[in-house]
Amino acid sequence: MTVAILLILLTIYATATSFITEAVKRFMDDMKVKYASNIVVLAVALIVGCGGTAIYYVNYQIPFTALNSVYLALIGITNWIGAMVGYDKVKQAISQMGKRK
Repeated sequence: MTVAILLILLTIYATATSFITEAVKRFMDDMKVKYASNIVVLAVALIVGCGGTAIYYVNYQIPFTALNSVYLALIGITNWIGAMVGYDKVKQAISQMGKRK
């Protein structure tokens, strides 16, 4: 996997994770369930990141060696970190720019 493909996959995964996390959070808010946002993001990010990478491996016939399995886990963790910084921070920045008028 090249660095360019890695960055493309991480961008796609982080975007998908942000949207799915917001949908899950809204669903849980509607159901009046208390939750920790970071745990929701962690679960969604690992499912999207690791699952997406596994699908990529299968699609491009990349063998599941020990090293590739470590990469799969690292992509999941990297996706989690990127998604935690993602949507909420962008939303906060937009609201702060709107208040400066």
